[in-house]
Amino acid sequence: MRYSEFLLLAFLIISLTGKAQRIDQTASFRSPAGDNYVRLHYDNDFFAKSDYYYTQGYSFEVVNPGLKKNPLNKLLIRLNNGPERNGLAFEHYGFTPTSISSNAILYNDRPFAGVIMLKSFRISVDTTNKTRLSAILSTGMIGPAAFAGGMQTKIHQWIGDREPKGWQYQIRNDVAINYEVQFEKLIFNVRNLISLNTDTQLQLGTLNNKARAGVTLKLGKFISPFEATKQPIGRNLQLYLYNQPLIGFNAYDASLQGGVFARNSPYKLSAKQIQRVTFQDSFGIVVHCWRVNFEYYQTFLTKEFKTGLDHRWGGAKIGFVL
Repeated sequence: MRYSEFLLLAFLIISLTGKAQRIDQTASFRSPAGDNYVRLHYDNDFFAKSDYYYTQGYSFEVVNPGLKKNPLNKLLIRLNNGPERNGLAFEHYGFTPTSISSNAILYNDRPFAGVIMLKSFRISVDTTNKTRLSAILSTGMIGPAAFAGGMQTKIHQWIGDREPKGWQYQIRNDVAINYEVQFEKLIFNVRNLISLNTDTQLQLGTLNNKARAGVTLKLGKFISPFEATKQPIGRNLQLYLYNQPLIGFNAYDASLQGGVFARNSPYKLSAKQIQRVTFQDSFGIVVHCWRVNFEYYQTFLTKEFKTGLDHRWGGAKIGFVL
């Protein structure tokens, strides 16, 4: 796909798009070396000393050349003139209001919601124009079928914490199908020690709709994800910091407003209550040594609905190059 064609696509759908999923496997700043690896991801607001809204998320990810044969990849757009990666990810996460101690609905607060997804994704690079395109198709469920309430209850039992209450009022079961495009363009790279790239993200589907735009700054020692060069695994040492501020324009979020088809959730927010413009900032550290890739980060997000609060959470990823 040429740059001009992508801009046209962005222009056509930007007015329709809204909130992003929390777990991001495809950003260039968290890209392990090679096209064959597995990775585990875990988020929790405990890392940021909070206990509300995006309470927990985890995923298991596989990237392998054989996944190019995935029939769903025919739906995933790509760039020419460079390498590509193909992957699958299982993803599960949940949301709660500001309190899990009440058996009553907390009006003007965030609804309980759980999401479970299977994601097919393709990452392609145009090494000539220094651009990177990630296309992601997510399919799954929102609601009790995602068993987020049972998962949180079990974890609280394991750690001796209080039993969560209120999950009976969660967003009801509905189909979650989303298509996402992430486009990155390198602005400058100084000897693989400091780099800056733009980042544009678009989502459309039954789970959430959002457009986000910002930049990513990296400082340290790294291999550029916009190049086709490969290095022996034993020499592939990377250590760097990153920061990614993003402005979001929100249209629809099923975890706040209920599903597209099942409209009978016992509690949900109205469209008038949604905060249309948000700001998110993620910062972290990445270490890649030999076959092991590790990342720790924290994310800040301004309020997503008018009576809500700003929120902060942390996460970690560990991957193994095969």
